Amino acid sequence: MKILVAGKGGVGKTTVSALLAHILADEGYSVLCLDADSVPNLAQSLGVPYEKALEIVPLSRNEDLAEERTGARPGSGWGVIFSLTPKVDDLADKYGIRIRPNLSLVVVGSIEQPKEGCMCPSIALARAFLTHVLLKEKDIVIVDSEAGAEVFGRGLAEKFDIMICVAEPTLKSLMIAKKLLRMGRELNISKLLLVMNKVRDTVEASQLYGKVFSDEPIPYCMIRYDENVVKADNSGLGVDSIPRDSTVYQDAMSLARRILSLKRRSKVG
Repeated sequence: MKILVAGKGGVGKTTVSALLAHILADEGYSVLCLDADSVPNLAQSLGVPYEKALEIVPLSRNEDLAEERTGARPGSGWGVIFSLTPKVDDLADKYGIRIRPNLSLVVVGSIEQPKEGCMCPSIALARAFLTHVLLKEKDIVIVDSEAGAEVFGRGLAEKFDIMICVAEPTLKSLMIAKKLLRMGRELNISKLLLVMNKVRDTVEASQLYGKVFSDEPIPYCMIRYDENVVKADNSGLGVDSIPRDSTVYQDAMSLARRILSLKRRSKVG
């Protein structure tokens, strides 16, 4: 199952991604996380020590690797010929970080092309790796992306089984989420789910949802605000340090169960 977790900065999508990854790993699934954010920090949320997380070089910024696999060094100038189909099937094993026996992370970095429209070797490598994983990986893949599905393009976005859009329970955040979810639908992602995160008042959040999504209903879940998340962040700890009986963990478990029910239903169908 391929899961895209999207949302604008600050809404908590990386925390949601990390919680889902650990919960699904607890359920016995083999989980591969891909951090496709331009400022990647999923490693720390998963429990990688802060100092070690700072040393990680995203695939999209690894110039030596890009040169080795594509035949051109990033920044070589215009007109350089390089491979758009580099060897990538070994990258998860070579550059993946083992969080738990059945949970790994590969920090991809941003795959968005520059505004000039040219594709640099590093971005070509990162996109080729994502394509390989989404087409070949048989277990659960969670992609933490700073943008919506549009950055992947139609052919790649269609490979996601579900797009989870994380938003805060505010009018502005929900309006942005609505646009991202609409793009996901236009790119033929079969299942869409809104997650309202950091909710303090569930009734007010439900009313806001009704106001924004009355014309385009989308299934939604809520994850309530929990001070445990702030404490873990400020202590440099991952979400695995949060008590299992906490509000945020219980809400994330409900979200995971909903995702797994979609997975089972799709198999039956």
